[in-house]
Amino acid sequence: MLTRFVAPSLMLASVFLSGCGGGGDSAEKKLKIGFAQVGAESVWRTANTDSMQREAAKRGVDFKFSSGEGKQENQIRAIRSFVAQGVDLIILSPIVETGWDPVLKEAKRAGIPVLLMDREIETSDESLYAAFIGSDFVEEGRLAARWMVENVKGDNVKIVELEGTPGSAPAIDRQTGFREIVDKHSNFKIIESQSANFRRSDGKDLMESLLKLHSEIDVVYAHNDDMALGAIQAIEAAGLKPGKDIVIISIDAIKEAFEAVVAGKINCIVECTPLFGPLAFDMAEKILNGEPYERRVVMKDKVFDQTNAAAAIDSRMY
Repeated sequence: MLTRFVAPSLMLASVFLSGCGGGGDSAEKKLKIGFAQVGAESVWRTANTDSMQREAAKRGVDFKFSSGEGKQENQIRAIRSFVAQGVDLIILSPIVETGWDPVLKEAKRAGIPVLLMDREIETSDESLYAAFIGSDFVEEGRLAARWMVENVKGDNVKIVELEGTPGSAPAIDRQTGFREIVDKHSNFKIIESQSANFRRSDGKDLMESLLKLHSEIDVVYAHNDDMALGAIQAIEAAGLKPGKDIVIISIDAIKEAFEAVVAGKINCIVECTPLFGPLAFDMAEKILNGEPYERRVVMKDKVFDQTNAAAAIDSRMY
């Protein structure tokens, strides 16, 4: 069960512009929010940034954006800059899980709440952040593996796993959930598991190497769609048919991946929405106004394959 939290010391209701309008003194001061983003390594991440920027503009928020470019030290530097600028709240999508306590303590001492978005952290002091909103990455891994177990038949199914950024929550958790299911079925075996950093080009390069190392690969499990799409390029270049000669399973469900499912090149995608903008700013409003809120909000993910992808593709916003 999720716990309800109230932040009574952070009463900024008079200055938060929710997009519904307001008069008097409330319009004189804009809410100032800093967002430390991971980077722009994938279509998903770009859509996530766009969602945040659109919502900030809609609500009239003074939005301070910083791209970490895949480096934790850049995000730590950004958080310190936000503290120095006296922002009202910091939103952090942490590149990796560990190493955040010192800088988050600085934000706490400055009285600036931190909202974790998309990815969680490991910390000995959970008071260092106000709330988390995102997906259950472990369950996403389980969903991918369950689809595979139900739909891929054979006595010795060989799997290669394209991992995301080492040390990141989605890479760790999507592997954990996937292996939790695979380990219960002796006919499935992961023969290689290497990082391609959530990047399409790295996915292509890694898949090229794996195809040379292994004469037989039955399944590719990619921690995101960009790596899967890169792997497809390598598979086709090797004269094989993705989706037929090699089953492709991926996570994110960007529109391009939907198109690949419809075309028969990807067999299964697990949804992980990047469109956090409205929810993130709603949560920020509650935190800053001292209203009750759920400290951990988990999105509901869906599974798409050739039975339902075509019907849903037109609704994709990213």
